[in-house]
Amino acid sequence: MKKDLLKIINHYGLNEQLKYMQSEVYELNEAVIRHQEHLRNPIDIILNTMEPLLAVVGNRKPDDTLKDIKGEIADVMVMLKQIQYNFNISDIEIVNIMKHKIDRQLDRIKNESEAKTNENV
Repeated sequence: MKKDLLKIINHYGLNEQLKYMQSEVYELNEAVIRHQEHLRNPIDIILNTMEPLLAVVGNRKPDDTLKDIKGEIADVMVMLKQIQYNFNISDIEIVNIMKHKIDRQLDRIKNESEAKTNENV
């Protein structure tokens, strides 16, 4: 896969792929928003329970907003991997940085929780 992703980014160029990645991130964002709205809207809640039946009656596939999210995540990950490989960054480096950022955020959450507890005392 790495060879294929490098072929793609080398063909189109980094700047073009960065622009394209922006649209993919936007589409992921929109898919998540549609899914959340689909879950919140009272009419959609009722229709969601009936969707499989309505789809069969209407001879179509049921609406699957999670399927859209999965596809958009894959699109964004393809773009991210192109950039990662373009700069010769290893998966291990990325995972280590992610672990550091996750730990840092968990520390922030802990500190926020402790601050809220102290305020309530």
